[in-house]
Amino acid sequence: MEHSTEVFVGIDVSKLRNAIAVADGERGGEVRYLGEVDASEESMRRFVKKLATRHGRLHFCYEAGPTGYGLHRLITELGHSCMVVAPSLIPRKPGDRVKTNRRDALALAKLLRADELTAVWVPDEGHEAMRDLVRTRSAAVESLRVHRQQVSAFMLKHGRVYPRKKGWTMRYLRWLQEQRFEHPAHQIALQEMVEGVRIAKERVTRLESAIAEFVSSWSLGPVVTALQTLRGVDLIVAVTFVAEVGDVSRFESPRQLMGYLGLVPSERSTGDTIRRGGITKAGNGRVRHMLVESAWTYRHPPKIGAAKLYKLEAAPPKVREIAWKAQSRLTARYRALIGRGKKTTVVCTAVARELVGFMWSVAREARAA
Repeated sequence: MEHSTEVFVGIDVSKLRNAIAVADGERGGEVRYLGEVDASEESMRRFVKKLATRHGRLHFCYEAGPTGYGLHRLITELGHSCMVVAPSLIPRKPGDRVKTNRRDALALAKLLRADELTAVWVPDEGHEAMRDLVRTRSAAVESLRVHRQQVSAFMLKHGRVYPRKKGWTMRYLRWLQEQRFEHPAHQIALQEMVEGVRIAKERVTRLESAIAEFVSSWSLGPVVTALQTLRGVDLIVAVTFVAEVGDVSRFESPRQLMGYLGLVPSERSTGDTIRRGGITKAGNGRVRHMLVESAWTYRHPPKIGAAKLYKLEAAPPKVREIAWKAQSRLTARYRALIGRGKKTTVVCTAVARELVGFMWSVAREARAA
């Protein structure tokens, strides 16, 4: 039987073996399941080359997941198009309750042919390395938070209350060292937990130093530097934004970027009924969380501090203009929403949404410079 010269290949990837299906290019063409192939690089390379000898044009796709982008880079290196699909945006039938590797591969091939799949942005190897470093730092910060919470819970359980408001300062650490318990097991437990906090804190510091070191040689390093001219955006916020979002030029407007980060209101409307709710919380939660935290800084009147002054002096005039415009508008926006009786959490989310628009403008200016 003759098959179409253009085919669409769906791959259901896994750690050991990849299930593969092929759909002929013409509408309503045959869809075939080819079986499973070893997931190693050499096996996939042989399979792609063998498939290329039978068909003139190949289009591949697979779901984004823990296997990463190695398969995408392999296929594009061999001269074929490959789409890494967003799993949450794959159309699925509500009544279909059977899920197998074979079914998933066949469904991907059909949907790719019908152009019903949404691709995720694939970073290059250097960008992926920076993103992994940033995410490792986020995991270290979460580990530090857990260790600190264990110490606080231990002290509360034993009725030891720190007499001052601010914790985890040098004064607080000295207070912890001064605590004495009757049973030596309690003393050992406290010392081990405090030591865990120290080790976790040192790990965060090392990772932040590594991030600062590699940003200077990163292709998107100038964007990170330019973003730090905005109030509430320090090195960690800027590098996290750039590492997770990538090149902002792929977003045609700030509104698209706001939607990508899940900062736009949700809506459920039908007929004459319009219902709008809270933000969608779709997309990247790491960036959204940091931006909402950054928005808290706009509760203060517009002002350029000593640290920001050096950042602004090193930035192009257009970037300085955007940074000051952002500070003037967002501080006024914060005051206006608070004056209308809005909750501070709602206000910070609204400010964060507008902050994304200014970050989009600054990043585009930095890329164009």
